[in-house]
Amino acid sequence: MRVVVPFDPGSPNTRLSAVLSSDERREFADAMLADVLSAVRAAGGDPEILSTAAFDVTDLDANGDSAPVTVDDRDLSAAVNDALAEGLPAAVVMADLALATPDALTELFDTAGDVVVAPGRGGGTNALVVRTDGFAVDYHGVSYADHVAAAEAAGASVATVDSFRLAVDVDDPPDLLEVLVHGTGSAAEWLRNAGFAVVVEDGEPTVTRESGG
Repeated sequence: MRVVVPFDPGSPNTRLSAVLSSDERREFADAMLADVLSAVRAAGGDPEILSTAAFDVTDLDANGDSAPVTVDDRDLSAAVNDALAEGLPAAVVMADLALATPDALTELFDTAGDVVVAPGRGGGTNALVVRTDGFAVDYHGVSYADHVAAAEAAGASVATVDSFRLAVDVDDPPDLLEVLVHGTGSAAEWLRNAGFAVVVEDGEPTVTRESGG
């Protein structure tokens, strides 16, 4: 299955600016993208990167695998809809799903339905599969509910995949806790090498960073 992976190499993860510098955010974004590409391939998908700017993808994968890159700096919804129009069925998997696993993505790919949606926390859409021409994505607002409604309005069958691994998109500093606890790939390794660790304060887990990290 074609798998479109939207990616912003210019200024990714801006909400992590309180804990990561601009260069660090780019490195961490690259690590998350590498994990997503690896999981997609292991699940039998063929990843295609939909990037807001040109960049070299060959350095992301320790196995030397590459993926085609299409540059489109338009609004995410418009860019994804044009990418989907190039051939169905196709999936869209966000590049910041640092906890995505082959098993979670296989479930997404194998779930029956004209439109299959994996919701993120806060009402977003972290991944989906589209098998019908009558559906268009719209990532503004509460996109999960909007995508379900759009599929139903188009007369398409719709299914939801309830997956912790696909629900966690890494946007804010508290999300780093999930990566450190549950992650096993490049993103978790990058955080640990940068000095991040999980500590328990007043009985609650939190993330700290060693000085000089």
